[in-house]
Amino acid sequence: MSPELLGILLLAVLLTSIFLGFPISFTLIICALVFGYIGFGDIVFSLMVMQAYGFMQEEVLAAVPLFIFMGYLLERAGLMDRLFRGFQLIMGPVRGSLYLAVLVVSTIFAMATGIIGAPVAVIGLMATPLMIKSGYDVRLSAGVITAGGCLGILIPPSVMLVVMGPIANVSVVRLMAAAVFPGVLLAGIYIAYTMIRCYMRPELGPPLPLEERAKSFFQAFGELAKGVVPPLILIMACLGSILFGLATPTEGAAMGALGALVLGLINRKLDWGKIKDSTWSTVEISSMVLFLGMAANVYGAVFTRLGTSDMLIRGLLSLPLPPIGVVIVLMGIIFLLGWPLEWPAIVFIFLPMFLPVVTKLGFDPMWFCILVAVNLQTAFLSPPVAVAAYYLKGVAPSYELWDIYAGMVQFMVLQLVGLAAVFFFPSLVLWLPKVMFG
Repeated sequence: MSPELLGILLLAVLLTSIFLGFPISFTLIICALVFGYIGFGDIVFSLMVMQAYGFMQEEVLAAVPLFIFMGYLLERAGLMDRLFRGFQLIMGPVRGSLYLAVLVVSTIFAMATGIIGAPVAVIGLMATPLMIKSGYDVRLSAGVITAGGCLGILIPPSVMLVVMGPIANVSVVRLMAAAVFPGVLLAGIYIAYTMIRCYMRPELGPPLPLEERAKSFFQAFGELAKGVVPPLILIMACLGSILFGLATPTEGAAMGALGALVLGLINRKLDWGKIKDSTWSTVEISSMVLFLGMAANVYGAVFTRLGTSDMLIRGLLSLPLPPIGVVIVLMGIIFLLGWPLEWPAIVFIFLPMFLPVVTKLGFDPMWFCILVAVNLQTAFLSPPVAVAAYYLKGVAPSYELWDIYAGMVQFMVLQLVGLAAVFFFPSLVLWLPKVMFG
């Protein structure tokens, strides 16, 4: 068997093992070692050591645990509760005010944390009891909470963007700047959709009962200021310092983690137990992401050395499609992979396979990375595997899973609109980095 075909068999075994439920990281390493040894002998062990050591030398990846730690601290510090309460009070008389509050809070929280999953659970705990009490539509409520909670995968400082940068050989700072407009665009599409639907059908999101509204403008404004100001300070200290060149992503992440700790202590809802839980959760998630990255690095080196990577590139380039058609095919593959796989697996394993094709076709790798991020966000909202549905179901057991799915589908369609906008208007991605960094 030729080395190239051996690499195809390697990819087939990997995908089969993942779909059967084997741990991805260990499957990557074992497959790489076995097929590498068959393909080019015991040099595969030296290759594994070199690739693992090279991956660990990527300094920017030190930002990953810091951003994750910041997100968990903010989740447990109660800052989202006050922020949500402030928007609820000031928007109470407006139709669909809770939808608007959820989406605005989700956007701000995404800009302050860069994680997903936790926001869906936290916002679900805060919003669903009041939504049920106020007579809000279950399906639209579920769609708003899950879609808003998934914004953290795209809006900087997204952990996924930090991981993508070294893989695509693109500056993480530029990648974060590139994600600003697409993230805000998606949040705006969500808000416009929910507000229009509530305007046309008031029963979907009636104004809040009088007892849930502010007693005075000053009460509402004061509560909103207390909720908005701390996260904005944190966003400027973390994201602002990174985008304006005052700090590296790792330094900005460290400032953000320290700021989240200080704000949690000031808010008096962060005790030693919550700090310990946040630390442990950070260790678990960071270990999973970084170990998977190391394993994928070894796998990719073996896959490339077998020559299969070049064969796939030639095959994709020879498709009887225009360049934009090839990108559409790649987007379709990533969308399907997003159903059974978490984003780290897709970014670490498949992004390095597709990027050479994209660059050879003449497209900007930064634009493609943002396309992948928006695409993966769409996959998180795609039933029946959509993980966001299970986060919400866990904190809102009164919601039927079918209703959650039905709500998510509406926002999956909106995601596709946002993906099409980024696809056909690359300036949405490329304009801000060009203005800020030349």
